[in-house]
Amino acid sequence: MLEIAPAPTPTDDVDLDRGIARAVDHLLSLQHPDGYWWGELEANVTMAAEHLLLEHFLGIGDDRRWRKISAYLLERQLPDGSWPTYFGGPGDVSITTEAYFALKLAGADPSSLQMAGAREFVRSHGGIGATRIFTKLWLALFGQFEWNAFPAMPPEAILLPARFPLNVYAFASWARATIVPILVVWAHRPAVPLPDGAGVSELYVDPRDGARIRYKRDASPLSWRNAFRALDSLLRLHERAPWKPLRPRALAACERWIIDHQEPDGSWGGIQPPWVYSLIALRCLGYANDHPVMAKGIDGLLTSFAIETETTWTVQPCLSPVWDTALAVIGLREAGVAATNPSLRRCGRWLLEREVRSPGDWCVNVKGVEPGGWPFEFANEKYPDTDDTAEVLMALRLLDLGGVGDPAVRRAHSWLRAMQSRDGGWGAFDRDNTHTFVTKIPFGDFGATIDPPSEDATAHIAEMFALAGVPSDDPMMRRALDYLRRTQDADGPWFGRWGVNYVYGLGAVLPALVAAGVDGQHARIRRAARWLVERQNGDGGWGETCASYESASLHGRGASTASQTSWALLALMAAGEDRGAAVRRGIAYLLTTQRREGGWDEPEFTGTGFPRDFMLNYHLYRDYWPLWALGRYRRLLSGRPVHLPGTDPLS
Repeated sequence: MLEIAPAPTPTDDVDLDRGIARAVDHLLSLQHPDGYWWGELEANVTMAAEHLLLEHFLGIGDDRRWRKISAYLLERQLPDGSWPTYFGGPGDVSITTEAYFALKLAGADPSSLQMAGAREFVRSHGGIGATRIFTKLWLALFGQFEWNAFPAMPPEAILLPARFPLNVYAFASWARATIVPILVVWAHRPAVPLPDGAGVSELYVDPRDGARIRYKRDASPLSWRNAFRALDSLLRLHERAPWKPLRPRALAACERWIIDHQEPDGSWGGIQPPWVYSLIALRCLGYANDHPVMAKGIDGLLTSFAIETETTWTVQPCLSPVWDTALAVIGLREAGVAATNPSLRRCGRWLLEREVRSPGDWCVNVKGVEPGGWPFEFANEKYPDTDDTAEVLMALRLLDLGGVGDPAVRRAHSWLRAMQSRDGGWGAFDRDNTHTFVTKIPFGDFGATIDPPSEDATAHIAEMFALAGVPSDDPMMRRALDYLRRTQDADGPWFGRWGVNYVYGLGAVLPALVAAGVDGQHARIRRAARWLVERQNGDGGWGETCASYESASLHGRGASTASQTSWALLALMAAGEDRGAAVRRGIAYLLTTQRREGGWDEPEFTGTGFPRDFMLNYHLYRDYWPLWALGRYRRLLSGRPVHLPGTDPLS
């Protein structure tokens, strides 16, 4: 143990019990009558800006909604006139350009201080020429950027077989579902007229930037990036040819793919980007807004994804009810809420009803496996994900609903085993989606384009299997543990793919290793625990800024947050530090920062969509993660171990 703290006093116990009781009551009060939990998933303002632009493209603009979207955008503008990628972060030229364009289209006064500030920020950071390709695509939809400047995205790409290296299934699920409709949009090159004065030509520093894109080139001529640039030149020659014999067939294949991938709630992939581009693509193909596919898509976007207040309106990038519900269950059970509690029984039934039973895109590369697992969202039949499936299985087990003989559990175990990649880890949605050359395509500046295994998802899955009684010498477990050993950083932590960042990675990996039988005194675990203790803040908490993805000096550094403090505590308690001074101080931080009604404040973004490019604030992270950590701390002090593989660890 790194540092011994005095045993808790009775007063400490009383404060701990009161804090847990308030947190339990608060979290239970947030449960939906149907049994699930779901908190807002907050991202940057491009969600609202792009929605307003989409409404104009489709001709469904609503003055009242546009006023609320404008208010939402202006509320989040920074003093320098910009908009950031995440709370507390610096302004971003692409996000600011899209927000400015949306505000101007909605009728904002260009001479106002807010618009002048945004305009100056964009111009001082290179203007539209410095924005990402997807921002330029939105501008092109309204005649504000030249379609001919874009890299070639011929729809014939949809016809490439799965065995071909650059087929659509070589991309991550989210990129794939976005690329297919963009193939259609690129082929049609629409330009919807704007009202007089709504254009954004003033954002160009150099007018020539409206007809060109400056691509990165590698110094070595023998690189994938340079090869794709050469291929782009050939594809442009093909595009100028008067005869394209495969074009009608390709567009028809894209159309079928898009329609086949629409979910029951009207979405595509359960996320905003493919949703909006699919609607745009179908409109290009001649679908009217009242066509059943379009109507369902528009209605779902305006209702299920919308967050509306008296004064503002925005859309979320995604919905997280399955994830939120599974983690809320584990937090409540750790806090001592009985598995027989009616609220928990109700949510257990709700989770079981969400099991995916249809074949999805993963079947292209994973053959002969019965569909199973769980998605992230209310509806996402094509893309169950491994991380959610692991957490749901752990939650069901704690509700006495997840025995290994249960058909849903059996299917999920088999599916997860089949989804393990060759290197022993798990990606989120596909197996062996690791071909990095596809990240070098000229269109690929919008974030992650592949879905390789990640340390945090792999750890959650390994922990689930260990708690279900799978021994560490099982070949699947042995490969997973080898993957985690290989991916530990030299100074102790693990990278966080789906949460910020190394603190999240540690909060996932250390409990998994201990559950799988690794001794808490092992050198790897001691090194990781020491790294965490050295990064504890003076207030007793832990935090890590989203900027840690850019700078090694910021790894594990940032203002304390409730969720990141909880991850650090779960990691240290797994390492046997439950009576150490660092854990005591972390618990004290959570208790002293808890709000009266039982929750915590957390404006910081501690989740990720794409590290560096797209960050997230899960609004329930501030509630169930601290409850989880406080409950586990109390249980450990009472002498009950964290892990009893093959049994209920909370009994």
